[in-house]
Amino acid sequence: MSNHKIRWTLVFYDLLLYLFSAFFIMVIYPSSIDHLTTEMVIYYIAAGCVCLFIPRFILKIYEQIWRYAGPSNYMRLLLSDAAAGLLFLISRRILPGNVTFVRSVSLFCLNLLLCIAVRLLYQWVYQHRMSAKPIAKSLSKVLGLVAGVSFGTDEIKKENRIRIAIVGAGSVGAMLAEELQQNPKATYDPVCFVDIDKEKVGRTLFNVPVLANDENLNNKLHALSVQEVVFALPNADGERRAELYQKYKAFGFKIKVYDFPTLNTDEGGKRQIHDFNIEDLLFRSAASFLSEETKSWYEGKSVLITGGGGSIGSELARQVARCRPSRLVLLDVYENGAYDIQQELHMRYGDGLNLRVEIASACDQDMMEKIFRDHTPDIVFHAAAHKHVPLMERNVCEAISNNVFGTLNVVEACEKYKVKRFIMISTDKAVNPTNVMGATKRMCEMIVQSKNGSSTSFSATRFGNVLGSNGSVIPLFKRQIANGGPVTLTDKRIIRYFMTIPEASQLVMTSGAMAGNGELYVLDMGKPVKILELAENMIRLSGLEPYKDIQIIETGLRPGEKLYEELLIKSEELGKTANKMIFVEKDHPLSEQEINEKLDILRQALLTQSNRAAKKALMQVVPTFHTPQEVNEKALDAEEMRIAVGE
Repeated sequence: MSNHKIRWTLVFYDLLLYLFSAFFIMVIYPSSIDHLTTEMVIYYIAAGCVCLFIPRFILKIYEQIWRYAGPSNYMRLLLSDAAAGLLFLISRRILPGNVTFVRSVSLFCLNLLLCIAVRLLYQWVYQHRMSAKPIAKSLSKVLGLVAGVSFGTDEIKKENRIRIAIVGAGSVGAMLAEELQQNPKATYDPVCFVDIDKEKVGRTLFNVPVLANDENLNNKLHALSVQEVVFALPNADGERRAELYQKYKAFGFKIKVYDFPTLNTDEGGKRQIHDFNIEDLLFRSAASFLSEETKSWYEGKSVLITGGGGSIGSELARQVARCRPSRLVLLDVYENGAYDIQQELHMRYGDGLNLRVEIASACDQDMMEKIFRDHTPDIVFHAAAHKHVPLMERNVCEAISNNVFGTLNVVEACEKYKVKRFIMISTDKAVNPTNVMGATKRMCEMIVQSKNGSSTSFSATRFGNVLGSNGSVIPLFKRQIANGGPVTLTDKRIIRYFMTIPEASQLVMTSGAMAGNGELYVLDMGKPVKILELAENMIRLSGLEPYKDIQIIETGLRPGEKLYEELLIKSEELGKTANKMIFVEKDHPLSEQEINEKLDILRQALLTQSNRAAKKALMQVVPTFHTPQEVNEKALDAEEMRIAVGE
């Protein structure tokens, strides 16, 4: 049946309900006050009909799909009929005879009650159309005949469904239970909720009992033949989630999560039941930090992202696209990554996003000038860089050429073409660096800080490892576990800071919006994570036992690698910002003359094409560049290491 016919069918049945209500109130209902002739009754019934349906059509009551109606739909119906009642009260002033106020109100209240009752009955029958209950079957057949609506009559087969306990009887848990009960093809069957709220315990939600999280919970769950436990706790903090995970894992249940399944989901995403992902593994709540004020700051501006096809660059592109920029330009030398994010954004926004992709290297100064001249960006995010520590130890000249002089090219193009703001993505490895990659990023920070007198606002934002980024330890561990092991660590004492890609990108955008000039921002990465514990947890989440099913072995520290990373150079100079997750370090900037002298030293080293000479020059221009041996000898006394082991 077409939508047009369905809409007018509902109008017809609402008209029948109104005529019944009018006949009862105007004819059958006794009154010694108003004496109405047959002609007057007809006038009032006709006037009431006009008053009723005009607001309903204006408010599009008959364009709604009532089988899925919620509170907002019923509020609209209530508002419509309230307006109809008011119109009727006004119209009775010009009609012959006199209908009392009470009779007028009663007419519209009775009609509204009947309309709501019929719609609720229709919803209930639709939701229970697959139920084995005789009343549901009978009503579905009756409504099918009367309204001409086809209801499915096959019963839901629950014997093949996975019986689950939903931890959390809040709005998210209730949403999950309702969705599973109404979907005949659902894989899961909710048999109970578990909650700590005493007001909910002992009651039912969608006919599913709510159990207490007490000492008898394990026996209760096994008595209900629960097979899996699903967490529906979006607001639980890390410690609470870790505690629950350990508890239900000890009970022997497979644990899943009802939440957004990917790192890149925005507000338009849909929650799903999925296995524990990396954020759950680390027991760190992924939060949204992009305020409406920050979004509005990027709205209508032309934004260019270098390294736009990389992990951070592509997520920056997603976040910026949500802010409705006038133009978004993605620049990357690696075409595959740029193509992937281009197609993703085209699918999501179509022509609603003015997107341009440029394939070029930041090392090509002439091409940088052409791109800046063509697109005249207002804001530049500089995420292009070589980042893999061991590779850069063996390719020092390329690391300096790409990271340092590529950044210099972008910085100079920003100044020449009057870019309003430049934000560089830096790393915790730039703090007292022990490797070439970290040292090149520290040199880039110094270049940015030296521009504090420029008309362009320059800043750098520093953070640690991001979960799921290209080449990170997480995908490596996943592959090793899938292959049966062993899982390899360079050193079992290593600790690292972690943050999700969306968190890091949003905080970078926030720091960019608040930046002054020459500032170095540091993101709060939370507590450092022991990589050994990370590996052990990943093995357990795969249903295996570390050291029994999967071995964990040490391979030795790689060139340039240190046991821990620092986020701050001089913590005593750390300053607060309006965002509690972002801090600013007012490191003393070098003059442009000093920076140019350092750059000349690096240029001369590159001419030799010798990695040894280039590394020596890098150690000369970055005074905080130390050998890893120097740092690792004192690692156990470092504050970061003490925090990681809980001291």
